Amino acid sequence: MFKAKLKDILDNWKINQQIRADKVRVLDTNKKLVGIMTLKEALEKCQELGLDLVEIAPKANPPVVRMIELGKFKYEQEKRLKKEKKGAKGGETKEIRFSPFIAEADFQNRLGRIREFLKDGNKVRIVVKFKGRQMGSKNFGYDIIKRVIAEVGMEINVDMEPKFLGRYLASVISPLNKVKKEGENKNAENQN
Repeated sequence: MFKAKLKDILDNWKINQQIRADKVRVLDTNKKLVGIMTLKEALEKCQELGLDLVEIAPKANPPVVRMIELGKFKYEQEKRLKKEKKGAKGGETKEIRFSPFIAEADFQNRLGRIREFLKDGNKVRIVVKFKGRQMGSKNFGYDIIKRVIAEVGMEINVDMEPKFLGRYLASVISPLNKVKKEGENKNAENQN
C-alpha cells in the first residue's frame, strides 16, 4: 500500500521532458534560486550536472522546477510521506470506562492506561457508566472524574467538562502540547 502511494505521488510530478512550460524558475539541489530561464536552458544545465529537472510548483508563474537527482527526490518524497503518516497517528481518542463505585485496584489500573494514552499524544474520553439505581448517585460519577483528572500526574487540557449523555457521564482530556509548553517557558523567561 505504501509503495502504491509513493508511485502515485511520483506520477504527479513532471520530470524533464514532461514539463510543458516555456520559461521556468529554477532551484538548485539545495532549494536555492538559480534564476528564471527557458526550459531548454534548464534541461541543458541539468544534463551538464547529471541531474534531473522536477516541476515542484506547476501553478506558479513561471512554474518552479528543481534540479535534483531523481533517486534523491524519490527518497525525500518517501521520507516526507512516512513523516506525515507517523504524525497522523497521534490524534486518536481513546475511551476508558469507570463505574461510580469502582474498586481501588481497578481505578489504578485504568488510571495507568490513561497515562499511557496521554503520553502517546492521544485524547482520552473518561466515561462513568451508571446502571439502574446508581442514577440516583450522580455525584459519585463527578467525584470519579475529578479524581482521575487530579491523579493523572501530567499537565492536561480538559477538552470537555463532565456532562451526562443518557446513562453516561463523560469528559474528554488531552495532553498539553510540548510546543505550547516551550512557548510558555520562553514567555516566562522573557518576562523575568
